[in-house]
Order: sequence, then C-alpha cells, then structure tokens
Amino acid sequence: VAIVTGAATGLGAATAQILAAAGANILINHMPGQEGQAQAVADECVNESLCQPGDITEDEECKRMVQAALEQWGRVDILINNAGINKPVEHDNLDGLSAKDFMDIYKVNVIGAYQMIRAVTPTMKAQGKGVVVNVSSSSGEGGYGSSVAYSASKGAINTMTKSLGRALAPKIRVNAICPGMIITSLWDKLQHTEEQRAAWLEAVISSIPLKIEPTPEIIARNIL
Repeated sequence: VAIVTGAATGLGAATAQILAAAGANILINHMPGQEGQAQAVADECVNESLCQPGDITEDEECKRMVQAALEQWGRVDILINNAGINKPVEHDNLDGLSAKDFMDIYKVNVIGAYQMIRAVTPTMKAQGKGVVVNVSSSSGEGGYGSSVAYSASKGAINTMTKSLGRALAPKIRVNAICPGMIITSLWDKLQHTEEQRAAWLEAVISSIPLKIEPTPEIIARNIL
C-alpha cells in the first residue's frame, strides 16, 4: 500500500501509476478541486486505488489520509512525499521573495513532508517495516533552481531525509531523490514562449549524459 502526495498531476501521477503497475494499492492524495484529475490517474492505475483530498500543511489532514489508507487496506508500506510548490523568482531579485513566500513554500515542501512521515510512522513501526521517498531536487544540492526559497526548502528536505533516515532505522527506510528539471505542467509557468521553452529543453537535454527528455515517467522509475 502506497500513499503518494500531490498525485493528481505530473510526477505524482506518474509515480502512482508505476507503483500500481508494480503491485501496490495506491492512495492518490490531491488538493480539493483536483477531483477530476485525481480520478483520471486512478483510472490508469492497474491495482486498487483511492482518491483522497488533503492539504499536507494541516497535520490533522495528514493523519486522516493515513487513516483512510488503513481503513481501506489495513496497512501502509510506502510513502512518497511528492507534493511541493514553488515561486519562480530570479536568484538575484532579493525583493522578489517575501517572508510569506518562504513560509508558504516551507509549509508544503518541508513541514508537510515531515507531517506525513510522522503520520505513517506508528503504522510502519508496528508492521516492522516501511519505506519513505522524499522528492527533493538537485537545486537543494547546487543552490540553483526556480527560486532561492525553493532551493533552500529542498536543501532542508535533504537534511531532514538524513536525520529521519537515522532516527527511524532500521524499521523505516527514508531516502530522497534529487531530479533536475522535469517536463510537467510547471514547465509552462517557468518559460513563457515556445522559443524559450525549446531553448531551455535543448540545454537541459545536452547536460544529461543519456541525452533524453526528463519526463515524469523516467523519474518515477527512479522512485520505484
């Protein structure tokens, strides 16, 4: 049984589907208002799935999400902390980010992920095993990316992954993946013209040794 947060679109959707194909039952977390998108993902999952709205910045909603999985299947084996937000701002534009922007990004990308791990921990410990994969970013290692606040939040996720990996071992295994740019719906928000998108994609592909498009499906295979 796997819980995938932010699974209505993009990488979360691809991850839910690849985990289902590998044999997992999937709880598809989504924000309110994404019911149609979440159901479309569920329809593509070959195993049993459950769509569950929930805002991971609210601790009680994290607990309700886990409880829904337990009521449906009686266990939770896997948590994929995929949900995340950003605000694209050039790194030298120090006035482009407010304290609220930082807090909004941290509430989802860091605190939300922490709350989800905390919510699944009692169940996984009781089972004697469990797996958490946090979706971080290469920007958390290199300090680049869509904004300083986003990069800093992913750096925090990387440190939190190491901390909780030690704290919850050996029963719960905690890891993170750090992809670069992924071609999802966020792509259009980062570059506004076809020419810009084409030039950026060419630059991204040229930097990848395998010279492949960074699609959600490729990153989902890494999560699997």
